[in-house]
Amino acid sequence: MKIFYFSVLVFLSSLFSQENSIVHIFTYDGVINPVAADIIHSAIIQTYEEKGECLIIQLDTPGGLMKSMQVIVKDILSSPVPVVVYISPSGSRAGSAGVYITYAAHVAAMAPGTNIGAAHPVSFEARGDSSDVMMEKVTNDAVASIRSVAEKRGRNAEWAEKSVRESASVPASEALELNVIDVMVADIDSLLEWLDGREYEVLEGKKILHTANPKRIIIEMSWRLKLLNVISDPNIAYILLLIGIYGIFFELYNPGAIFPGVVGGISLILAFYALHTLPVNYAGLLLILFAIILFIAEIKIPSYGMLTVGGVVSLILGSIMLFKDSLPFLQISWKVIAFATVITTLFFVVAIGLGLRAQRRKPTTGREGLVGELGYAIENFVKGKGQVSVHGDIWEAFSSEKLKKDDQIKVISIDNLKIIVKKIDS
Repeated sequence: MKIFYFSVLVFLSSLFSQENSIVHIFTYDGVINPVAADIIHSAIIQTYEEKGECLIIQLDTPGGLMKSMQVIVKDILSSPVPVVVYISPSGSRAGSAGVYITYAAHVAAMAPGTNIGAAHPVSFEARGDSSDVMMEKVTNDAVASIRSVAEKRGRNAEWAEKSVRESASVPASEALELNVIDVMVADIDSLLEWLDGREYEVLEGKKILHTANPKRIIIEMSWRLKLLNVISDPNIAYILLLIGIYGIFFELYNPGAIFPGVVGGISLILAFYALHTLPVNYAGLLLILFAIILFIAEIKIPSYGMLTVGGVVSLILGSIMLFKDSLPFLQISWKVIAFATVITTLFFVVAIGLGLRAQRRKPTTGREGLVGELGYAIENFVKGKGQVSVHGDIWEAFSSEKLKKDDQIKVISIDNLKIIVKKIDS
């Protein structure tokens, strides 16, 4: 009888503990970049501090930066809590850097209709060297890295190498057969049911998961990281860079306008942060700056359009070369490049050109505006002195010629509050 009561007590205790267990869930959909590394690191720490059973990363990524991927893999391998990477929902993928992150997880799961693969390295962030020798070195290093992770997690190391060397990619069902992933489930509920009672080794030892009926905590990205994630997009970074340049130049040509300078300064700071997180080719950046110089030179130096043509070519080439990575999601859209080129050309050729021409135009008001204007004498000049009417105003005037009342005159210069005039034919 005592054994029966004890068994019931243990059963109720296990139910109670499972109802109070916590599972943290974080959804990431986008490029693997420093922001992704930041938020995943924070999510692991939060899960551990709040005594979560595990962290589930619902992932959909085309890939990303090698440095950021390496940081995430290190965090997962040294995590004090089990990390589950779940490629979901249907239609999602774990490409390039996503393969490494999935392999590093304690549990790799996929939803039906998803795929994984194409982990061949294409970025040369360190040196920008695209030679065959460097390519082979980078590939071999990537293979060694993913094989070591695969062996640690007991997954298919041969397919992992094939994914790196040959850009192999497989759907979820085939990934399960090849031992690339541990389970294929349709949703989070099924995943939690599958995880319940399984044991995984973490930094502090082995941990048995209790996920039958857990409390779910959804980890949201902070507004700061959301902002940084948005501006880390190559197209946004490129647009911010151009806006910053426009604002600063407009402020320099119109000192005291303030607003263009403030907007330009903020845009440049945000652009520099974004460029810091992306594989920037400084030759491309210099070409963009050189294009701006050519546009300004066209305004000041008559070249019959040659400097403008050079500026357009330089801007287009610089925009294409701005980022070293050949992956589509780390390149600037052609539509954005075309739009930016047209707007920049119009901005410098039309807007600033009109402003400079306005500065060079002869004054039409004030003392300087009187020179060259016509009027008439309102009295006979005596010893070269008399009064004239110009623009309806009466002025003391001097003339080396004899002037009579109503003679037509023209202002040739100004001396303090007196004007020098000469007689003209009616």
